[in-house]
Parts: sequence; structure tokens; C-alpha cells
Amino acid sequence: MNSSLLSLLVLAGIAIFLILRLRSVLGTRTGFEKPPAPAGTRTRRDFEVIEGGPDDDIIDHVDDGSESAKALAAMKMAEPGFRVGEFLGGARQAYEMILMAFERGDVEGLRPFLAPDVLETFEEVINQRNEQGLMIEAEFVGVREVTLQNATFDRSSKVGEITVRFVGELTSVVRNAEGEIIEGDSSSIKRQRDVWTFARTMGSDDPNWALVATDG
Repeated sequence: MNSSLLSLLVLAGIAIFLILRLRSVLGTRTGFEKPPAPAGTRTRRDFEVIEGGPDDDIIDHVDDGSESAKALAAMKMAEPGFRVGEFLGGARQAYEMILMAFERGDVEGLRPFLAPDVLETFEEVINQRNEQGLMIEAEFVGVREVTLQNATFDRSSKVGEITVRFVGELTSVVRNAEGEIIEGDSSSIKRQRDVWTFARTMGSDDPNWALVATDG
């Protein structure tokens, strides 16, 4: 075999490897814009349930046999492409976007992510701040914790609800109408804990999860 043919075979092998590798890391749509995986994070394979065996994608986040595990399994039956890990990755990014849009008073930025009653509550708080001449300056530092606390599934409506606990870090100051800081410290990182519930009709064409309840 001459060197030219050998080189072509080597290049072809490399090309096939890169194509397969690319396909393995591209995620599916979860209704959230998924952030890139942090450097050094182990890539988890999709796990298919075989003859009733445990689903790692579920039991990595909730106890095997729990009501939440059963609800997540039912969601997967209603929508086979649903992955719990991918949902939580998207929820992490959504948490930052919602939290910062609220801090900035960006109602339009909140609208795509919130159920109508939750949006109304957020908007009331933002309007009260504006009436008082208050302005918040905030910078998001990061999310320290994303934990799935509970999951439910209504088989009749096919609506799935997932409750997630977030622990985020940010800097925040509140200024009055004169621009004076009346609360907070821009150099001090504060830790914020939130428990949010997201809902979606599984199997629908709309991939978006909506924030339907909050509990700090």
C-alpha cells in the first residue's frame, strides 16, 4: 500500500471519528437553552430502560421507586425524548435568566418563561420598585446547587411538574432615586436560595417549560 493511499485512509478514519463524536455531544431541545457543560464534567450517556431495569437518568436525581421517580418515568413514556439531566441543565440557565431579568425589571424578558399568574406577581413587585424610584444593580456569579426535589405527572392532562431547588450567588445593590445605595454591597457576594416549580404538557409541540410556582 503506497503512502498516499495510507494517508487518505487515516484522514477518512479521523473524519468518521469526529462526526460520531460531534453527534454524541449534541443535545436535544428541552425547552431551555442549555448551557455548555463545565470543563472537566463527565459526559453522561443516555440510558435506555431495558425490561424494567433502572433508568440512571432518573435515579441519579431521585430515589428509585419513589413517587417522583414514577412521575419522571411516566413523563418519559409520554415523551420518549425527555431527559431529566438535560432538563436540569436547561433549568440552571433559565434560573439565571429569570433571576436577572427580575432584578433588572425586564418584564418582557420574563414573559417567555413564566406562567401568567407568576408573571403578574413578578410584575407587581417590579412596578412597586419603580413607583418608589428604586433601582437594582446586580451581577450573577453562578449556581452552586441545582437539586430536583419533586416531580408529578397528570396522566389525563399529560402535564408534568418538576420542582427544583436552586442555590445561586450574586452581587446586588439597591439605589434610591438619587442614586444612593440604600441596601447591599457591590463587592459582597450573597447566596440566594429558591425553590421553583416548572410545568409542561409532555409530548406537545411546544418544548418550553413555564415557571408556575416559586418558594424562596
